[in-house]
Amino acid sequence: MDDIPLKKGPLSGVTVLDFSRVLAGPYCTMVLADLGARVIKVEKIGTGDDTRAFGPFIEKESAYFNCFNRHKESIVLDIKSPRDRELLERLFDTADVLVENFRPGVMDRLGYGAERLAKTHPHLIYTSISGFGHSGPYKEFPGYDMVVQAMGGIMSLTGWPDGEPARVGTSFGDLGAALFAAVGIVSALYSRTKDAQGTRVDIGMLDCQAALMETALARYDVEGIVPNRTGDSHPSLAPFESFRTKDEKIVIAAGNDTLFMLMADALEIPGLALDPRFMTNDLRCKNRPEMVIEIEKALKQKPVTHWIDALNDVGVPCAPINTIDKLFDHPQLLSRDMIVQVEGPSKVPLRTAGNPIKMHGHEDIDVNTPLYAPGLGEHRERILAELLGNHGAYELPADKQASTPKDTAKTKKTLSK
Repeated sequence: MDDIPLKKGPLSGVTVLDFSRVLAGPYCTMVLADLGARVIKVEKIGTGDDTRAFGPFIEKESAYFNCFNRHKESIVLDIKSPRDRELLERLFDTADVLVENFRPGVMDRLGYGAERLAKTHPHLIYTSISGFGHSGPYKEFPGYDMVVQAMGGIMSLTGWPDGEPARVGTSFGDLGAALFAAVGIVSALYSRTKDAQGTRVDIGMLDCQAALMETALARYDVEGIVPNRTGDSHPSLAPFESFRTKDEKIVIAAGNDTLFMLMADALEIPGLALDPRFMTNDLRCKNRPEMVIEIEKALKQKPVTHWIDALNDVGVPCAPINTIDKLFDHPQLLSRDMIVQVEGPSKVPLRTAGNPIKMHGHEDIDVNTPLYAPGLGEHRERILAELLGNHGAYELPADKQASTPKDTAKTKKTLSK
């Protein structure tokens, strides 16, 4: 199979106009770019995407912006300018997907709402990401990650029973909406292959939070008890939490009776699996405090590294609780090309997470070559020449042609086993 030529990304040939900023929209379009789509980021004059001003900074460039805008091109447009509005119309002609995450009504006021573009550009997949979607009583309300984490219930489940509700450690609201938007876009692209018609993809962050609540809603509907914070333990599985060892904590996820017996053998306490209090998962959940005491008696005899090896040897899911710095050298992540480099115009690379969607037969990111995140408006001249040159309306000066940065993102063979 090593001799079979690898195909470009599965979305190669798809052009995305990215009007979004900050996180939910840019993360969605980053996923599309990683899968091969051409993403043209449309930015406002002067400041561009808000995150260009977010720290930390590297050579005066935002690491935050560079992380989520790799593989993209940047064009600055003045929507009040007739020339730029004409250019934007040409971009709509050539694009397949539009992504925006303004509050409902903003794109309509600019003259580029979904209903208007559905009439003039029916092929376009128009994707909106907002706090509450474009319908319902909350549609006009502003929605940020923290707002939907609180309103959607996830904060009420995060933290320890005797502590205050806590925000999830990453922007769970934004990232969840971004991934649902990407799924919607890919689905719409497939649908368009059958009828040549674009569609509207309307993503509400609160909807996505509700969809990601696992069984919390169903548990309340069945039991009539409001789910509460359970620390790091799973409300329906035991043992499925962290435990103290001789030196550090370990996570053990023995999610069924067989795994519980294997865990007991590995911890050198086989009788635990025959204890009447712990013989079924339901009993273990009801008697969790007593179970934790018995397991930690064994674990505290030896360090975490010993127990990781012992549990892995018998196939019991477990893990140390890694800090972020340990991910950069994690052998599994490195073997899967999950630590990549990104750089902006300064050419100073930084490391971040790569594309987790691994598709056999397709090119993957080259971890040794930094991916490029564009400077503000960096590709305007090139895009102008591309869109208008064929009509004799614009010619890129020779000096601009020579100095126009090329996409530094390269690819390599992967997953050819």
